[in-house]
Amino acid sequence: MPQPLLSVQNLWVTYPQPESSQQLTHAIANVSFELAAGEKIGFVGESGCGKSTLGKAIMRLLPEHSRIEGQILFEGQSIPEMNAQAIRRFRGEVVGLIFQDPMTRLDPLMSIGNHCLETLQAHEPTLTKQQAKQRALDTLAAVKIPEERWNQYPHEFSGGMRQRVAIALALLLNPKLIIADEPTTSLDVRVSAEILRELTRLCQERQMGLLLISHDLATIATYCDRIVVMNQGRKEEEGTVEQIFGNPQAEYTQILLRSALHIQANDKVASLTSAALAQKKPILTLDRLQKYYTIETSFLQRLFTNAKTETIKAVDNIHLELYEGEIFGLVGESGCGKSTLSRTILQLIPATGGTVTFCGEELTRLSPAAMRAKRRDMQMIFQDPSASLNPMMTVGESIADPLVIHEINATPAETKAQVLAMLERVGLTPALEYFDRYPNQLSGGQQQRVGIARALITKPKLVICDEPVSMLDATIQAEVLDLMLELKREDNLTYLFITHDLWLARFLCDRIAVMNQGQIVEMGDTQQIFSQPQQAYTQELLAAAPLLTKQG
Repeated sequence: MPQPLLSVQNLWVTYPQPESSQQLTHAIANVSFELAAGEKIGFVGESGCGKSTLGKAIMRLLPEHSRIEGQILFEGQSIPEMNAQAIRRFRGEVVGLIFQDPMTRLDPLMSIGNHCLETLQAHEPTLTKQQAKQRALDTLAAVKIPEERWNQYPHEFSGGMRQRVAIALALLLNPKLIIADEPTTSLDVRVSAEILRELTRLCQERQMGLLLISHDLATIATYCDRIVVMNQGRKEEEGTVEQIFGNPQAEYTQILLRSALHIQANDKVASLTSAALAQKKPILTLDRLQKYYTIETSFLQRLFTNAKTETIKAVDNIHLELYEGEIFGLVGESGCGKSTLSRTILQLIPATGGTVTFCGEELTRLSPAAMRAKRRDMQMIFQDPSASLNPMMTVGESIADPLVIHEINATPAETKAQVLAMLERVGLTPALEYFDRYPNQLSGGQQQRVGIARALITKPKLVICDEPVSMLDATIQAEVLDLMLELKREDNLTYLFITHDLWLARFLCDRIAVMNQGQIVEMGDTQQIFSQPQQAYTQELLAAAPLLTKQG
């Protein structure tokens, strides 16, 4: 048999422990696997299972004083035994790493072009500047970044575009292996499909190995040859896509699959049709709503290039109505205007034109003080729970904060009682134990439950959910969604649910609007959108979305 590209045998990883700790906790416990040239292997499991630790161990990026036992061999050479010069060459030239958060890879003070040139100059100093730039432009073009964006900076790119840059940087040196840690979590379905197709094509053409780490089982099933299921640092199961998804042996794998298939199943929870909703009174009406941004050109640009002021139509003449008690889905690619629309509804950013009417009151005319009071009835659940919680505030303080902001009169004892009751409602029990914890002492799913509790503490009528489960694992996603549905039934909530996950929208929403370039291009009952999409753009989105039920 040919020598494997990567061989990991009996690997144990232990992170540095505080002096007070009497017990070692293994982040990786006796994991073995091999990866051949040109092969694509996927690692799945919940957060904290050791997937990312494994990638860091292969790249020698673990924290100082971490303990490693076992073997990690690349083409027969021991990675832990490489000297500083060898490991520097190994990272980038031999193995490329794509991180989940592209901003951990990009320097905000460097242009995209300079990022590429710096990487090439560090590893291939014999290239001329013109050769290096051409190599960089070709690689950027492969991930759909046009040449005219060469001199732009990371903050001028959307999250999805920044991730494309990170992928281009990993591919720049033609590595033999790519380790991709949740590379498409922040990307919408079409861009995600394009990039993963490109990665898998390159694997085949260049005989490059791919180690894909993801909590998205459908993505792993679509693009990988073999799958390793991990749980609490251990390998639960390994096999081909057909074996793992067609006949899973481990109970943990079966639980993961049930959670993912539950969301992708066609027996959606939504039951309100357009006809039924027409009998209700709208709780929110948007009429010709606009949010335009103007990009001013400098005097020199106007003088030498005849450049004109450019207008970006982030939200362009939107009209829609939300009815009491419905779940309305808003889907589309990153940069299409979904999040801008939600912030314009809440008047966090002022509208350029049009009206927003909530419970019979036109919001764009309200004073800042009046609008602030109105937000008591309009709350938001954010995509990244860790970023939306103040790390210096306890859980109890974070949930109580809206009560203070909106001056909902209560004694400290009454406020604490309300917060403890809300913690119980969102499943953080015993509530007293969570009340004094800080966000960094919670898992991602627990942090999102705190975010939900904070949004609901003021008893709102409308909750805007901006990708509220996109960063969570399949089992945690199912738990959080079940919680949101239960709270909706109990309090007759109305949800505006923003997502790029089409199957999640099908599972959850009564009606769906599809956005593209600031406009709603199609809107209707969920079943109608999925069974009879009228617009080519909607059809393209549906075709690009990976579907787990295609397996087996």
